[in-house]
Amino acid sequence: MENNKYRKFYVEWWNIRRSTIYGATAVILLAATLVFGGWWASKNNWFAAGEAETYPMDSAKIISFEGEVRITRAATRETILVTKQTYVAAGDTVQTQADGRAIIQMIDGSVYSVRPNSTVVVRDTTSLFGGKNVRVRLNDGQLNVRTDEQPDNVKNIVEVAESENQLGPQTDASFDTDGENGGEIRVSRGGVETTLGGEKSKIGPDQYAAVNNGQLSAREKILAPPVPVAPGNSSQLIDAGGGVSVGFNWQPPDQPIQSYYLQVAKSPWFSPDAILVDRTGLGSNDFHLTGLTPGTYYWRVRALSRSGQTTNWNDAWKFTVVRRESNIRIELTDLKVESVGGGIFIITGKTQPGMAVRSQGRDTFAVSDGSFRLQVSSQSAETSIEIGDDRGNRAGFVVSLRTGRLLKRY
Repeated sequence: MENNKYRKFYVEWWNIRRSTIYGATAVILLAATLVFGGWWASKNNWFAAGEAETYPMDSAKIISFEGEVRITRAATRETILVTKQTYVAAGDTVQTQADGRAIIQMIDGSVYSVRPNSTVVVRDTTSLFGGKNVRVRLNDGQLNVRTDEQPDNVKNIVEVAESENQLGPQTDASFDTDGENGGEIRVSRGGVETTLGGEKSKIGPDQYAAVNNGQLSAREKILAPPVPVAPGNSSQLIDAGGGVSVGFNWQPPDQPIQSYYLQVAKSPWFSPDAILVDRTGLGSNDFHLTGLTPGTYYWRVRALSRSGQTTNWNDAWKFTVVRRESNIRIELTDLKVESVGGGIFIITGKTQPGMAVRSQGRDTFAVSDGSFRLQVSSQSAETSIEIGDDRGNRAGFVVSLRTGRLLKRY
């Protein structure tokens, strides 16, 4: 009997040891694992170099943005679209479009909010011997600035028209300019020292001043924007066919007003291509518009005082025009009212899922099981609840805030 030291497989004329086959199989499996692992790691950017910290020294940073915001680099003249948090170096220009907003944090901790349709140039952002210098020029649009506590060796300056405005510590201020006809300065907190034609002036809290023809107008109290009344915010208007007539109304500020400026648009950004009404010189605090078709609309108003001060826009309100497409009966069940004190009540109940529920200027939506929860503030013994959908179905209910009983339907 032939006694072989190794067991062998015979493949044609090769003698192959079993251990060799096992070893080759292991090598193949290992190689396949390495190849697949390398492919997977490459696909998931394991080998990609992490984003390097390439921010120039003392640069400002865009920490938040929305819409279209662009930066033109002073060093390369390249214009980039902002898609992530990035830096702004001395000399760079930040430009927002109609839907764009940006928040820039400066090296002294101050926060600059660049409003839509604005152009801002960062003129200086340096730190030297412990001091910090921030200088920004507003070429067009609106800029809001907030500072916190600042040591004496910090300078934070905003250039508007021919003026230089140094912000003090703990200051909230806004600056406006159209790039041609001077600018406006509003200080709601803290103080701003304005230099114009070599002369220095102090603008204190709750004060407004204008820069025109190289002069600073007499300072006066900031004029609050008009308060919108109708159509109500998030209200729903029914189009029975042929369009809807809408009456716009607002409360005037507490100072004599020369005129109002009203805008109605189909975009919350009031971009030029979305504006339906752009009326200046309105002599009364109302306006009538006809023929609005189904859709969502936004409106805002500002005022011009007799002294020449222009208010900011009010926070835009929206309303929706809907066409009645069906006729369903809206129900309100499981109604409960809980008083939490101080004229505040929590109303809960059930209706059809997805319905909008509104009362006392507050609104919410019914969830998937139809339940809703709404907190309202009222000094009355009863309140009205309006329930509706986007197809024009609506119903109103009067509810007792003392007993939680449904008093009537309308």
